[in-house]
Amino acid sequence: MEERIARHKAERGPAWTSLEAPLALAETIANHAAPDRVLVVDCLTLWATNLMLGEHDSEAAFGALALALRAASGPVILVSNEVGMGIVPDNALARAFRDLAGRLNQKVAAIADEVQFVAAGLPLRMK
Repeated sequence: MEERIARHKAERGPAWTSLEAPLALAETIANHAAPDRVLVVDCLTLWATNLMLGEHDSEAAFGALALALRAASGPVILVSNEVGMGIVPDNALARAFRDLAGRLNQKVAAIADEVQFVAAGLPLRMK
């Protein structure tokens, strides 16, 4: 994971500032959103994984995220993965994650001004 993060940072270049918020995403958005700054959250499904594996209250965290997004004073771009389009996983943990990620994506999409689905590098405007 460290190698993956390092590659992402290198691809983005020195003009980008990176913040890591493995659990405190809502607080990070609240503390760093500004009219002259674009926040990119990459990615919601990794955050959901951290919540799930740490046995945190994901629904409360989703609610706090929604409040932070609504109150953000600048643009926030959220990246997420769609994990529910394939075969239903055969193990309980994978099914629970699939459902959790689906609920998170639905909640975020409901409050987002714009939603884009990207497959094979092609964007599809959903909202």
